[in-house]
Amino acid sequence: MSFKNTVLHKEFTIRCRGKLTDLSRPVVMGIINVTDDSFYAGSRTRELHHITERAGAMLAAGAAILDIGAQSTRPGAPEIGAAEETERLLPAIHAILHHYPEALLSVDTYHASVAEKCILAGAAIVNDISAGGMDDRMLSTVAHLDVPYIAMHMQGTPASMQLNPQYEDVAREVLDFFIHKVHQCRQLGIRDVIIDPGFGFGKTLEHNYRLLKNLHTLQILEVPILAGVSRKSMIHRLLHTNAAEALNGTTVVHTLALQQGAVILRVHDVKEAMEAVKIVSFLNTL
Repeated sequence: MSFKNTVLHKEFTIRCRGKLTDLSRPVVMGIINVTDDSFYAGSRTRELHHITERAGAMLAAGAAILDIGAQSTRPGAPEIGAAEETERLLPAIHAILHHYPEALLSVDTYHASVAEKCILAGAAIVNDISAGGMDDRMLSTVAHLDVPYIAMHMQGTPASMQLNPQYEDVAREVLDFFIHKVHQCRQLGIRDVIIDPGFGFGKTLEHNYRLLKNLHTLQILEVPILAGVSRKSMIHRLLHTNAAEALNGTTVVHTLALQQGAVILRVHDVKEAMEAVKIVSFLNTL
């Protein structure tokens, strides 16, 4: 099957803070971790001046969205709780929007209370690794806030997800999960749903690459697809290196994800991801 017959190239928009954000061309989401416990040391910071500097650099490099999280979700990471998560996130949101008032911020949380406080503080998108599975108030809260929602697939929880993940057919099972989840979100009134297949979340190395190879099948849902693969173990384990040395491999996987229909790349390295977007987007015009 040819590339153009496989990928639909559907054009999407999402409504953020009263304005439409165009996803007809893929965009880059920069990662800002307000934690000391992220798997990639280069993304960790708790100092507000470092946070605003990083935000500014990412925006200057072309990031359309900044994704801010305070709870590490690496395998086995301890949970800090909603109260501490809020205490870390709100000052970061206020600081970034003070310096860059037009920035679109996504809050990375699975707590409905945290999501609500951060949206009221100026964030525009909720990014939930559990797709509502870890807080039964999350979906109704997002519907009430009327903001875009990123729902991610995860088998298990961050504490258990990599112990022994098993699937009969990972691509089919992830698709089935999202068929149900997108319908559930729509029924509750969430207008803009973005799906994230959850690379590295309850998946073996082979599961991750089977999912990548079949990422285009998620396009049947006609919602934007986000790929979060940046510097993950699916890259550096295969290459026998580590997260710090996984940039080149990350760019390769970003390119493959774009060719398979991803329209949002969630990344640590914005400049390199933007270059992948530019090349693949040009190729798609030919």
